[in-house]
Amino acid sequence: MKKVYPALLAPDERGYFIRVPDVSGCITTGRTIEETLDNVRDALAGCLCVLEDVGQPLPEPSEPAAIADGKSTVVLIDVDLLKYRQETDTRAVRKNVSLPAWMSFMADKQGINCSQLLQKALKKELQLT
Repeated sequence: MKKVYPALLAPDERGYFIRVPDVSGCITTGRTIEETLDNVRDALAGCLCVLEDVGQPLPEPSEPAAIADGKSTVVLIDVDLLKYRQETDTRAVRKNVSLPAWMSFMADKQGINCSQLLQKALKKELQLT
């Protein structure tokens, strides 16, 4: 899922400070504008994923003009939550699946890795390939 939120970017004593007013606690800094934008993209994706994980709705992005404070520059931050999860949540989870005994026997006999096959099938079914 891709989302775009407005953020407020301002210089500070060590570089830049940025915050996403629509997402509580989404604040970061950087030495350069590029670093700051990379940092806020990562922070925003992390905050939004946590909200999803705990079952809370994602906040609606404000119109950029609505957050302007006259002191900061409004910038748009885009995040791809699926891509973020794919890159950061690489832990393996165990799923217990049931197969008919004959199918398990044949898969073992042919050297088929059921975990890999299931991952491939799920990627195809979820249209991730």
